[in-house]
Amino acid sequence: MSGSTSPPPTVEAVGTEGCFPPGYKPFKPEEHGLERGFRCKVPQEALLKLLAGLEPDRADGTGKAGDQASEFGQQLPGPRLGIGMDSAVIPLRHGGLSLVQTTDFFYPLVEDPYMMGRIACANVLSDLYAMGITECDNMLMLLSVSQKMNEKDRERVMPLMIRGFRDAAEEGGTSVTGGQTVINPWIIVGGVASVVCQPNEFIMPDGAVPGDVLVLTKPLGTRVAVNAYLWIDQPEKWNKIKLVVTKEEVIEAYQEAMFSMATLNRTAAGLMHKYQAHAATDVTGFGLLGHANNLARQQQNEVAFVIHNLPIIAKMAAISKACGNLFNLLQGTSAETSGGLLVCLPREQAAKFCSEMKNLSSGAGGQGAVGGAWIIGIVEKGDRHARIIDKPRIIEVPPRGSQAANQENSSTSPDPSVS
Repeated sequence: MSGSTSPPPTVEAVGTEGCFPPGYKPFKPEEHGLERGFRCKVPQEALLKLLAGLEPDRADGTGKAGDQASEFGQQLPGPRLGIGMDSAVIPLRHGGLSLVQTTDFFYPLVEDPYMMGRIACANVLSDLYAMGITECDNMLMLLSVSQKMNEKDRERVMPLMIRGFRDAAEEGGTSVTGGQTVINPWIIVGGVASVVCQPNEFIMPDGAVPGDVLVLTKPLGTRVAVNAYLWIDQPEKWNKIKLVVTKEEVIEAYQEAMFSMATLNRTAAGLMHKYQAHAATDVTGFGLLGHANNLARQQQNEVAFVIHNLPIIAKMAAISKACGNLFNLLQGTSAETSGGLLVCLPREQAAKFCSEMKNLSSGAGGQGAVGGAWIIGIVEKGDRHARIIDKPRIIEVPPRGSQAANQENSSTSPDPSVS
């Protein structure tokens, strides 16, 4: 899969209809036995037990899950990060360099195969960006072609998905040099991202201190948005939410979710260095609280994360409530795909980080959700856990292009994301 020599289109330049060939019927995950926004991750606690067997044991037999250094690894100086976080960090034999590597894949979320490819690539790269890494040396693509698709649809859908993945990789300054393709009952798309870098190029996710501020760089609610969009054509489900949202608002939220998921977290990764971030992770399949807990457990200091604010795509909180908290959105466990970075920043730097994120987002034609980043909580002394307060403040994030978003962008009032 060689890269194109022409500049890749920006997310905003890609219309959802323009990506479909003439006569193409949009791919619908539900026709292949999949729920949109389907939680394909193994439950977090079960996953950690399964992965414990990959951890190296000590030579004296006293090793246990969580020990990171084998005898060979001990001979190599440099930071090391193994099972349980966004990327693996492995010291190399050559001059103090480290290999940082990650992989991820999932089922389709949106109808547009081109955008699905972009989302899959952005999701893979996000694990590197969560380490403050802005450059990727190489990517591989993993693609599973559904055996339930006829040959005509395969020939139309798969090239678009590959093109979307490739274009997002090029936007991130890297290229796709290979991968693996198989036949499977379901479409699965993802990849591998690798970079060799020096210690000053990445930020280990373990340096949070009491007094730090928690910042989130994308709004929550993508899973709710893609499912609500599906429910427009399902009267029994639409009737549950029609009193709190209009079809136009659901369509706008779906478009916002799609463009948000396809947006790279590269800008935030660069600003992590500028504003001395102490730790970060990306918010994906375990939800905000799941990933916050995972990050808290990684910290060297005895700290706890307390979340007070939840930036959510407009109307998605109301939909979640109307469904009897079906998605657990306000509880912080609703799955996200290619979500934002959750960053621990020094208190004096957090507002400036958010302000520059907003300015850069506006300068990129609205790339990233309106506002760019939000202060959502604090770091305090504690037992390495995260929690959301009983009644968090809901920040309604208007979809780009909506009337509310246009009013917010033209407002000269202080930025609510840094209050």
